[in-house]
Amino acid sequence: MGVCDAIRHNAPVGKPTAMSAPHLPKVAGIDPMVPVSTHTAAPPEGALSAPGAFIQDRLAGWVSDLTTLHELTERLAATSALDGALREILDAGAALVGAGRGLLALEPADDRGPCRTIGLGLTHADLGHIETVPRGSAPYGRLLDGHPGADAPLASPDILGDTALDPRCREVAARLGHAASYALPLATGAGRLGVAVWLYDEPAQPLERQCHLVGVYGRYAAEHLARLLELERARADAAVIAEELFPHRLPRLPGVRLAARRRAAPGGGGDWYDALPLPDNALGLAVGSVGGSGPAALAAMGRLRAGLRAYAVMEGEDPVAVLSDLELLLRLTEPSRAATALYAYCEPDRRSIVLAGAGHTPPLVIGDRRTEFVETGLSAPLGMLSCWEAPSVEFTPRAGETVLLYTDGLLRRTGDSMDRAYARLHAAAAGVPKAVRQDPGAVADHILHTVLPEGTDRGDGGEDVVVLAARFD
Repeated sequence: MGVCDAIRHNAPVGKPTAMSAPHLPKVAGIDPMVPVSTHTAAPPEGALSAPGAFIQDRLAGWVSDLTTLHELTERLAATSALDGALREILDAGAALVGAGRGLLALEPADDRGPCRTIGLGLTHADLGHIETVPRGSAPYGRLLDGHPGADAPLASPDILGDTALDPRCREVAARLGHAASYALPLATGAGRLGVAVWLYDEPAQPLERQCHLVGVYGRYAAEHLARLLELERARADAAVIAEELFPHRLPRLPGVRLAARRRAAPGGGGDWYDALPLPDNALGLAVGSVGGSGPAALAAMGRLRAGLRAYAVMEGEDPVAVLSDLELLLRLTEPSRAATALYAYCEPDRRSIVLAGAGHTPPLVIGDRRTEFVETGLSAPLGMLSCWEAPSVEFTPRAGETVLLYTDGLLRRTGDSMDRAYARLHAAAAGVPKAVRQDPGAVADHILHTVLPEGTDRGDGGEDVVVLAARFD
């Protein structure tokens, strides 16, 4: 039985007498005292079988309500993003109260955001018109402002005929073609989250049983929204911390130009990059990836990046020594964590690069005459062996070539096998238009947009992506 059928067969009538229906227990949030459907006639006097049939009909109505709520709450529980949950709540509530349009205003009482308003069957222009109604005059505005009684639903069965409402409210209602509304506050024990409003095209008011069902659903929806809000706030805090761990600006040295791009994972990954000027006009470039996600990975990333900067200043000419020291730091501070890293010591005036990698993806050289990966040799990630060792590699980029350092998130997010992902990356680099090859930022953008077009990541969206491009003059 669908949602509309469940509502239709459970419309309210008067209570049965004590003789015709015994007291029944409350079932999973469905109040047994809510009247039954108008389609169920009261038992005729003298009919012995009518009371049993009447009780069975009430039980059938409660089972239908339970099924409906179970389906709707399961769909809501499957949403993991705030916007998806808001739209699911609007859709489910519209089905429960029999409305065709609506809006949901998210405004947490603690002012910690995010605040947003979304519509169902309403355009951005429609929402703009609704926002022109004075806040205290709109029926749902009083719920958002926390006026007395703001914790209870508010029905406006005839907006156009209610002269007590602000004229602007009735004017907007007439312009948008809605004649009635039903507003449901969304709140938890910790405070108000927002309000959902459903709109009717004609004067109307949801039936008592519809109000009861949407109220039960709304209490569950508010708890789910509160969890998603906390998750989004945690992600925002992690993003701020992560940004502070990265260079605020890249160094400027004669003979080389730098650009960096990063796509952060929703949960905060452990991919990082660095570029630091060294004595004698040298330059240290590094990229790395720490296993895991969340605050712990961010903290480990910050420690490794800070350690690498110190080791690069002390012995930057020897990338193997830098990574060996980093391996020791990782084993002492993060004994149960693995990481990959690549460090390159560059002398831009000589166009000379010496690098070493620890289980990291090889750099890619991009130029007019060649596009090829730099052979760095096999090496284990940091923290995997009792004693890390790897050879260094030296090469000389030609004038006008760009050396691209990146993390494996660029490959994993494609969803392809590693061989195919490398081929995709090589093809994207070879296809960089000549008109933009002089700009390392444009080169990095072209590769990102080609390998990972916006919204089409087919792999693990929990992977960070870091790209560091260095163009040598």
